[in-house]
Amino acid sequence: MVTAVGSREITYLQSVREALSRALANDPRAFLMGEELGTYGGVFRATEGLLEQFGPGRVRDTPIAETGFVGAGVGAAIVGRRPIVEVMFMDFIACAMDPIVNHAAKLRAMTGGQIRVPLVIRTQGGTGTRHGAQHSQMLESWFTHVPGLAVVMPSTPQDVLGLFQTAMTVEDPVLFVEHRMLYKTKGMVADDIAPIPFGRASVRRRGKDLTIVATSFMTVKALDAAEQLAGEGIDVEVIDPRTLVPLDLATILESLARTHRILAVHEEVERSGWGGELIASVVAEGFDELDAPPRRLGSKNVPMPFGLELEAAVVPQVADIAQAARQLMHG
Repeated sequence: MVTAVGSREITYLQSVREALSRALANDPRAFLMGEELGTYGGVFRATEGLLEQFGPGRVRDTPIAETGFVGAGVGAAIVGRRPIVEVMFMDFIACAMDPIVNHAAKLRAMTGGQIRVPLVIRTQGGTGTRHGAQHSQMLESWFTHVPGLAVVMPSTPQDVLGLFQTAMTVEDPVLFVEHRMLYKTKGMVADDIAPIPFGRASVRRRGKDLTIVATSFMTVKALDAAEQLAGEGIDVEVIDPRTLVPLDLATILESLARTHRILAVHEEVERSGWGGELIASVVAEGFDELDAPPRRLGSKNVPMPFGLELEAAVVPQVADIAQAARQLMHG
């Protein structure tokens, strides 16, 4: 592969590690906190080497106590630090709902802006590694429902680096959601990486027949499905919102005005997922552009099974996305 001047190819995992290193180097108020991220280097090695680079005062291992250390992160943010708190598996974030939902998200509004909570919560979720029902969930819609939180879901190394820069500059809490199956994927990143504003979607593939809106690892699957459908004469546009809160609805509606069909795809369970909210917004704002009923595709409404074949049957795969697109095109 020939690398363009001023760019390089790295893995998604390397981009996460680089984003954290840059954040610590650029802001002396920043520190990392979470389970096994110091000496061990993180369960997926996202923080490997950072303890040696920045020391135990900036890279802090915690007990297995999400309520406690996320709460400590909220407190540290209130008094002027820039904590980056890692919740090892997204499933474990259920233990920290009170400090996130009832404190971090609300204190700015409750104090008339006198208290700000510049907290970044990093977490990863998703399937593909047979971690079972308690270690495989995507739960982003829990947090899109909460006013006061930004919800960020980068799908490429470039977006990790650009969106994390923005996350470290806003004065409000940010949930930064990664997917374990993205860690080994590769992408080009610029040498001079600019911050990517929240609320600005990326059109990953241009098309004229159908719009697919997908996040995180589902973006990769949607692009694969689009290539498969292209061989059948169906030209698919793929949009990655990058952030669910704030959401770039304008770009999605502009795409719908060209394609007149829309499919929302996410890995979290289909019931009450963000795809349903997107469809409600599309119907309210772009109903006249629809040539077919909008559709959502998510995981089946069951606890995630352990077996690889069963896991794959629960979660949307490339073939499922392609089939849903065909149904939208042909009825």
